[in-house]
Amino acid sequence: MTGMNLSPERSALAIIDIQERLVAAMPEAERERCVKNAAILAEAAGLLGVPVLVSEQYPKGLLHTVAPIAEKLPEGTQVIEKVEFDACANGDFAAKLDALGRDQVILTGMEAHICVFQTARGLVETGRTVHVAYDATCSRLVEHRDAARELWAKVGAVPTITETVLFDWLGKAGGDAFKTISKLIR
Repeated sequence: MTGMNLSPERSALAIIDIQERLVAAMPEAERERCVKNAAILAEAAGLLGVPVLVSEQYPKGLLHTVAPIAEKLPEGTQVIEKVEFDACANGDFAAKLDALGRDQVILTGMEAHICVFQTARGLVETGRTVHVAYDATCSRLVEHRDAARELWAKVGAVPTITETVLFDWLGKAGGDAFKTISKLIR
């Protein structure tokens, strides 16, 4: 499989539906881990110039992206409202992602076995390399998230974790970005 090495110049981060009412439905430990790691990825993306897209599933009902993540989003982050489970099936999301010109997408979000899975599948079908940060996803049931990890791999996405993405983006130790990102994961 090509494209296993992530690069900030080729990557985009997609945060899928980590919204107030959806987060509240998740088991506490799962949601805390997911939100924390998605926020770390968002902040690191900002430091490294990785563009971020955020989807919100039916925000009239599920409200908006939770504050701990929204506060870490880089300036210029695009938030796309959707009703489709696969964000790629939303014309606005697809157009904004295409406009970025990035061939690698790192996914985070909720629920791992529904919207994250269908978006991973949709992204792979577009020819992009997709890495799904397992520890920045969750579902109402842990076994659903565990099943999603297998589904991602079956459709050609790479199950990964937040720290792997961060250090792949960095490529080496040293410098201000390394120091800042190292502090984020402590």
